[in-house]
Amino acid sequence: MESAQETKPAEAVEPKVQDNLITFDDFVKVELKAAQIVEAEDLEGSEKLLKLKVDVGEPSGPRQILAGIKKHFSPEELIGRKIIVVANLKPRKMMGHESNGMLLAANDPSGGLNLVFPGDAVQPGTRIS
Repeated sequence: MESAQETKPAEAVEPKVQDNLITFDDFVKVELKAAQIVEAEDLEGSEKLLKLKVDVGEPSGPRQILAGIKKHFSPEELIGRKIIVVANLKPRKMMGHESNGMLLAANDPSGGLNLVFPGDAVQPGTRIS
């Protein structure tokens, strides 16, 4: 004899509810922009953080972003690379330094980290949509 669980049609199984969904109006508030790393250095006293200066196409010049990518990238290999940043994130102090944005990166199955980049043709400051 089959159990009730085995005979239950697939359509009757409720989907997992996600409580972290955002609205479209929330999403459009996030300013993703192309940026180019113009300076990169170790943040003294930190095992995780690198201090980056990134050109986001602003008249005021490059902005500082602190990123927890030190275990995956050396400062030298980052200079000149284009990345995508969250440009309108509230500034945050970490280890006595202000961070003015966040870069996008993806973890890979082997434990590595991959920067999300827009490609060479995209200029710093270009809005990502």
